[in-house]
Amino acid sequence: MAEKKPSNITITQQGGVVRNVLNQMKLILRLMGDSRVNFFAKLIPVGAFIYLVFPIDAITFPVIGVVDDAALLWLGSYIFTELCPPEVVAEHMKALSGNMNPDDTQGDVVDAETTDVQE
Repeated sequence: MAEKKPSNITITQQGGVVRNVLNQMKLILRLMGDSRVNFFAKLIPVGAFIYLVFPIDAITFPVIGVVDDAALLWLGSYIFTELCPPEVVAEHMKALSGNMNPDDTQGDVVDAETTDVQE
C-alpha cells in the first residue's frame, strides 16, 4: 500500500483569527458541496458538528468541556481538509482568497480628483 504524502496546503494568516475561522468554515462548506470529495470524509465535519450540539459532553468540567469542543472542531476541520484531494482544496482556497493577495497591486490606484470644501 502506498504511503500518503503530506500535503503542501498552507492557509496563510490574512487578517486575524476571526477571518481565518470564517475562511475555514467557508472552505469546509465549499468542500462539503464538492462532488470530488469522498462521501466518508464528509462525515467528519458532520460528526464534529453533531458532537458540538449534542447536550452531553465527553468531559463535564466547566472550562475543559468548552475547550474539548473547540479542540474537536479544530481537529475535525484539520483532518477533513487533509483527507480532501489537495488540488480541490487549493482550488477552493484560491477562490476564497479572491483579491486578498497583498502582492496583487491591481486596483489599488484610483485615478480621481479631490476638492476641498470650506464651510
